[in-house]
Amino acid sequence: MPISNIAFGTPREASHPDALRAALAEFISMLIFVFAGSGSGMAFNKLTDSASTTPSGLIAAALAHAFALFVAVSVGANISGGHVNPAVTFGALLGGNITLLRSILYWIAQLLGSVVACFLLKFATGGLETPAFGLSSGVGAWNALVFEIVMTFGLVYTVYATAVDPKKGNLGVIAPIAIGFIVGANILAGGAFDGASMNPAVSFGPAVVSGVWTNHWVYWLGPFIGAAIAALVYDNIFIGSGGHEPLPTNDF
Repeated sequence: MPISNIAFGTPREASHPDALRAALAEFISMLIFVFAGSGSGMAFNKLTDSASTTPSGLIAAALAHAFALFVAVSVGANISGGHVNPAVTFGALLGGNITLLRSILYWIAQLLGSVVACFLLKFATGGLETPAFGLSSGVGAWNALVFEIVMTFGLVYTVYATAVDPKKGNLGVIAPIAIGFIVGANILAGGAFDGASMNPAVSFGPAVVSGVWTNHWVYWLGPFIGAAIAALVYDNIFIGSGGHEPLPTNDF
């Protein structure tokens, strides 16, 4: 991937109405996603008196996150592209599909959306704990890092294949479904080990509200590495210099 693919943008872009609307759309989509995803976990804990995670709880979490992400991506797609994930934005940046300045706006909006969603959940539930992501017994930080890299690779590769690739054709219509499905499937695979975040913002909000930051770096480094590998692989091998063209931000 040539470095020329990375666009820095201009200072005016940071205050352009379209960029600000896109950032607001990312904030709202992230709020929707985290409120439903984290809220489902809190509801499960309330129903089970915070019992240990069970297979049914894992399935419920996978379904809740898959459905919520499908909606969150869909409602933001025509405005911001429906990234709903700082790692997805990073992958798009490396492919030249979004400028650095707009990426920064998205990252701020995504983090704020997650934090606000978690504070709303804490208030709406009467002060129930908003569980932060953490490692299961017997799982080390490096084990979790590999999980996050591989799962996020699958997610961002799916985004590139169904939403970014100029050859996607009608496949772009099902992009939000495919993105929701891969997240749900990855939660079934990794949820019992490290929570299966794949999304730094999703981990950030609960950490802020709960004050628990143990191994939090895993949920940033892993997704960003996975996103970078997916972007490099797909952009260089399957799009290539001959087929690559910068896409408008709202094309994914």
